[in-house]
Amino acid sequence: MRRAGIAAALTAALVATLPAALVLCGCGESVTLPDLFLVKRVGGAPRRTLTVLVNEGGAVRCDGGPVRQLSDAQLIEARGVTEELQSPSVKHLSLAPRPRSVFSYYVRDAEGTVRFADNSARAPAAFHHLALLVLEVQQQVCHLPA
Repeated sequence: MRRAGIAAALTAALVATLPAALVLCGCGESVTLPDLFLVKRVGGAPRRTLTVLVNEGGAVRCDGGPVRQLSDAQLIEARGVTEELQSPSVKHLSLAPRPRSVFSYYVRDAEGTVRFADNSARAPAAFHHLALLVLEVQQQVCHLPA
């Protein structure tokens, strides 16, 4: 194998082992991508807390576990949810749960925070989109039971 081929193979192997949160730049340094959002969801049976951290590059970590990668479609959805959350987050919107709520959510992003429950009255569509994305990430990416 020629030197260029060996170097390319080694580079590909190295990049494949790096956490998704890092991006290599041509200057030999790594850059950490900013977080899109952090979600803490509490509830279910048995009552448990799920923590999901998603960054701009699609790296995701559930409950402090290993770094995993969102699919391209999930990353697009996560970025869209982040945009939808901008207005409620800046206002630090907090919506009370109604009776028989199953899950409550706390979300922190670059703009601020929001709190809501799965059955909060007058919840913006962004909250429902986020709840669905969190469930998909929990099951499909982090392989945690619902």
